[in-house]
Amino acid sequence: MSAQAPSRRSALRVIAGIGALALGTSACGTGNSDEAADPTMAGQAARKQEGDLRMPAEWESHARTFMSWPALESVWEDDLPYVREDIARVARAIAEHEYVVMMARPDQRAAAQRECGSGVEVIELAVDDLWARDTVPVFVEEGTKVTGVDFNFNGWGDKQTHDNDAQVGRLVLQKYGLPRVQAPLVSEGGSFETDGEGTLLITESSIVNDNRNPGMSRAEIETDLKKLLGMKKVIWLKGVRGEDITDAHVDSLVRFTAPGVILLDRAFPGTPADSWSRSSDQAMSVLSEATDAQGREFEIIDLPQPDPDLITGYSDDFLSTYANFYIGNDAVYMPKFGDKKADDRARGILQEHFPKRDIVQVNIDTVATGGGGIHCATHDQPGKPVE
Repeated sequence: MSAQAPSRRSALRVIAGIGALALGTSACGTGNSDEAADPTMAGQAARKQEGDLRMPAEWESHARTFMSWPALESVWEDDLPYVREDIARVARAIAEHEYVVMMARPDQRAAAQRECGSGVEVIELAVDDLWARDTVPVFVEEGTKVTGVDFNFNGWGDKQTHDNDAQVGRLVLQKYGLPRVQAPLVSEGGSFETDGEGTLLITESSIVNDNRNPGMSRAEIETDLKKLLGMKKVIWLKGVRGEDITDAHVDSLVRFTAPGVILLDRAFPGTPADSWSRSSDQAMSVLSEATDAQGREFEIIDLPQPDPDLITGYSDDFLSTYANFYIGNDAVYMPKFGDKKADDRARGILQEHFPKRDIVQVNIDTVATGGGGIHCATHDQPGKPVE
């Protein structure tokens, strides 16, 4: 990464705690009903009433997956060719199951197409870096209508300059003929995690922050989020302010696998306690006492990280969380870090929660070295799959 700009995420391999497998009901207990076996079935009728505005859960049907071709040598330096290999590898894997659109600068489109292969559509749309999760609009549904909410991407609080990425939200919606709502807030897609039933998880550090929303209180931001995304309940996690470029996005800490069921990132046993440890512990404390928008208590399952001495791509900025996985139409995409025992354990946990989907492990060592993951690099558009 460039010395003139902070890395996208620093020291997130130290998220926290010890790697016990579960709190409360075991992960195996989630497979006893049809809804648990296929979370896309859970509450579908209630959630899709005509006129109800909502942000769908990631496990629901995607029309397409958006990705971005990294362009900034000033950020990636000598790693640029290798991070492109990672992104092409992820795109090809997803394209085996659903339609993938790769956005690339016009002068880089042909090269991106060669690396991604014919199964990926590469379009000319000027981008700066690979973080499609944060630059593509957050999609909401109202009946069968899909709208993009543009959260005014500003380089994670002006920590990096992303003039092209700041326009991606508007240009994507314009290209695909989708209506645009410009949010009265600044945020990024990695800040939001939802169950599709009106519950939103978010870190306070990533949005109640003067580098994005100066002068706005948490209550004011919550009111706007409920209105913009159709949320009924917002659960605030503290996060970590100022120690990584995202100010601690939620998608590397906690993830829904079904309504009421959460995976919580946990550090490798014996990792020294620090601010990330306290953030994870605080998230556990909040979630263990909270209920979702439908009044359910949460089942919280630990998702332990790999041994930092056994992973294949370690650096100080390496994001070694398995929580940054991506749920596709027929598969779940997770990183493969090289600690076989931990990789297999994480794969097994995800398979228990998504028994009808393939669990696809992908090497993303260079992306992770830059502080990101597969979820950071992808963004789903809800709807009927493109043929």
